[in-house]
Amino acid sequence: MLMTIATVIVLIVAAILIYAALQPGSFRVQRSVGIKAPPEKIFAQINDFHLWEAWSPWEKIDPAVRRTYGGNAQGVGATYGWEGNKDIGQGRMQIVESIPASKLLLDIEFIKPFAAKNKIEFTLANHGDTTTLTQTMFGPTPYIAKVMCLFFNRDKMIGDKYEEGLASLKAIAEK
Repeated sequence: MLMTIATVIVLIVAAILIYAALQPGSFRVQRSVGIKAPPEKIFAQINDFHLWEAWSPWEKIDPAVRRTYGGNAQGVGATYGWEGNKDIGQGRMQIVESIPASKLLLDIEFIKPFAAKNKIEFTLANHGDTTTLTQTMFGPTPYIAKVMCLFFNRDKMIGDKYEEGLASLKAIAEK
């Protein structure tokens, strides 16, 4: 009986590990919002890390987060580092491409609780009196992340925070 239970457990674990190995090697989480404001006004909020505290949902998770800014004040070369509680961990972002009122590309490196390097992209598309702002995170999915994603929904976890942040940006830009 004990041998049967052990065999079943081994087979279940093996099936989970094999299924994880077959998952895509990269991920993409994307959310958009329509904002009744010119793209220049919205772009100013995302191109300067010093302004992120007003709209970023991660800033609200740990009020005691330690922030560091470096490089340029805004645009290409600007950096932002954070070290916070277990819910936001530690990491660093750098603006690597900044096309005014059109596109912002960031490198983001998570240090704790898990190491990862990804990209975050903001794109702005003007449609008359409304600008569509899209925020996307994408990058590789190493094997351990494939296993973890079998037990939690990365798209929902990140996507919900993106929706919250985009709603805050919308409120700020439409004032």
